[in-house]
Order: sequence, then C-alpha cells, then structure tokens
Amino acid sequence: MGFYKRFTNRKIMKNLDWTKKEFEAYVLLYAAHCNFFESEEEEKYILSRVDKTTYHKIHTEVVVDSDEHNLNKIQQYLSENKFTQNEKDDLIRDIKNVFFADGSVDVIEKKVFNILKKIID
Repeated sequence: MGFYKRFTNRKIMKNLDWTKKEFEAYVLLYAAHCNFFESEEEEKYILSRVDKTTYHKIHTEVVVDSDEHNLNKIQQYLSENKFTQNEKDDLIRDIKNVFFADGSVDVIEKKVFNILKKIID
C-alpha cells in the first residue's frame, strides 16, 4: 500500500479550529519543513503570505507533528471547509513558490508537492 493511500485511510477525531490563514500557514510551513530544512528564503516567502504571529503559532505544531499527522490534518481541514477552485489553485501556487524560494527543488519536495496536489485538488 502506497504512502498516500496509508494516510488517507486515517481519521483525526479532533476538529481543527484554524482560520484559513492558519491553515495556509500550516500547509506552507509543512512544505518548507518536509525536507527537514527551512531556508531563509522559504521563511521570507511564507511571512509574505501570513503574519509573524500566525507563523510562529503554527510553526511549532508543524514541526512537532509527524509527517503522517501533518498530511492527515491538511486533508481533514480541506474536507471540513469549503474551498473554491481558485483558492485551491492559489494554495498550490503558493506551495510551489515555497519550494522554489531557495532556487532549487529536491526529490523530497517534488514528492511532497505531488502528494499535496492530490490532496488539495
């Protein structure tokens, strides 16, 4: 069973009470942290999308959660909240911009991008 299939079969019981900006911060911070290294450029890009308070509030949560938990939370929030196609497209574009912020995209980032794109679309 593939990685994507494994985490999509799990449920998180607790409702996520994030704002859309907190959700955006969570997704972008997860993208930046997926290879266990957040560059200064990635941080600057995320801070151009969300305020510092939201950034710091969500950052710890992203780092403490396991990879599987990160993806489950993202999927859960999307299923519990309405997003227009434009909002989804904007989020995917922002994820891409995080990955390209430091000038290169590694193998892990490519794989995570494909997983996030499947979840979001």
